[in-house]
Amino acid sequence: MLYLDCFSGASGDMLLGAFLDLGLPLEELTRALGSLAIDGADVSADRVDRAGIAATKLRVRTPDAHGHRHHHLPAIEAAIRRSALSPAGKDRAVDLFQRLAAAEAAIHQTPIERVHLHEVGALDSIIDIVGAVFAFEWFGIDDVVASPLNVGSGTVECAHGTYPVPAPATARLLEGVPVYAGGVAMEMVTPTGALLVTGYAREYGAIPAMTIERIGYGAGDRDVPKSPNVLRILKGARAADADGHRVAVLECEIDDMNPQLFGPLMDALLAAGALDVFYAPVQMKKGRPGTLVTVIAPPPKREALTDILFRESTTIGVRHQEMARTCLDRKTETVETAFGPIRFKVATRHGEVLNAAPEFDDCARAAAEHHTSIKIVQAAAISARRDRC
Repeated sequence: MLYLDCFSGASGDMLLGAFLDLGLPLEELTRALGSLAIDGADVSADRVDRAGIAATKLRVRTPDAHGHRHHHLPAIEAAIRRSALSPAGKDRAVDLFQRLAAAEAAIHQTPIERVHLHEVGALDSIIDIVGAVFAFEWFGIDDVVASPLNVGSGTVECAHGTYPVPAPATARLLEGVPVYAGGVAMEMVTPTGALLVTGYAREYGAIPAMTIERIGYGAGDRDVPKSPNVLRILKGARAADADGHRVAVLECEIDDMNPQLFGPLMDALLAAGALDVFYAPVQMKKGRPGTLVTVIAPPPKREALTDILFRESTTIGVRHQEMARTCLDRKTETVETAFGPIRFKVATRHGEVLNAAPEFDDCARAAAEHHTSIKIVQAAAISARRDRC
């Protein structure tokens, strides 16, 4: 698992610096970023001191004529599609930018296709976001937990003027997430940092019971006396005897809704951070057939998901409770096959592999490219992994 310790806030370069400190090879990162083919940039990293803590500082140097030029969403999406990310990584990066554009559009009451990404449309921010997507893929760990985020205090200068911390886009991206104001009076969570942490964290809270294997520190731009301006990532495994992490379970029964609305309802809940959504047929009072809606989610997402249930369905009441959940340790492996690379989800307990399944999206893509059936690609992937093991 990865624990993102945001005691001094979060930004894209801090997150990438922590990943480099954690073991991500700089040459692998620069190779992936070089394929963006927009404007050109020099990416480097060095060791710095932040209030007595040695950390890795990511540095992005851009040509003066292009470094501060802001790109619109279509240009950013086109660059991502040209990148060396995996197909799933490209989709993830595009989704992140679309989420950001939606937040900006809502703030400025502008259609999403016309929104101007003032704060994160510059090349260095694009590199931070795409680089972070690559880093999460490289480590292949889906179990990501974050601390509550220290947003800082005071004011910040944005493209449209001076605003209180957190900035409008940052605050929008942090909806449903635990935050607090502490420490130095400055912006400590940037829109890029908010976007990435909330895009990957499955839950928020104190450090879970875990065995720490490695620690990475990523430095921010400022060196604040007696307050280390760093983001810390703890990499390790959840403790074998831990009760598991907490989840909120939301339920409601519906017997008077157009069945066509259940699909969009599920899509909206998953997009808002639900871990799982499922429907089951039930018999309700007066003999009416109905549908039991069950939503499993990180506890901080409960309020936002309850709002969606009320807004997008006909229910007039939602039950909720908090439970402990025990999960297998999960990681991602890539296997080379005759149809190209296929990723596997591998689940283990106490070091023993209990489940290994090829990613369906990878198999479907490979099948389409080679004009064959998905089950043939799946069989080839399973055979290749068995031979390798």
